[in-house]
Amino acid sequence: QVQLVESGGGLVQPGGSLRLSCAASGFTFSMSFMSWYRQAPGKERELVARISSFGSSINYADSVKGRFTISRDNAKDTVYLQMNSLKPEDTAVYYCRKGYDTWGQGTQVTVSS
Repeated sequence: QVQLVESGGGLVQPGGSLRLSCAASGFTFSMSFMSWYRQAPGKERELVARISSFGSSINYADSVKGRFTISRDNAKDTVYLQMNSLKPEDTAVYYCRKGYDTWGQGTQVTVSS
């Protein structure tokens, strides 16, 4: 069955960096576009970044442009989210998603001093 397992979340100070990973299994990873979403307390889940199957097309939410980078390694069936210059408003649970269907379980990112 399709599985997405996120890792790399944690507590970081403002201005710091984190790298999230999403390990995929149970499907042909290289044929699926992949996305990162986030959901802050009391807010709706929002799209953070999306990458096409071979990485030729990438989109970011305006709020993270220039700070976050999405990438993928099709040989490792893994998608990444490099997050730099983190702000308190980036605090949320971050989710990996396959196409328009399967979600991962999420990983908590907390930006606080």
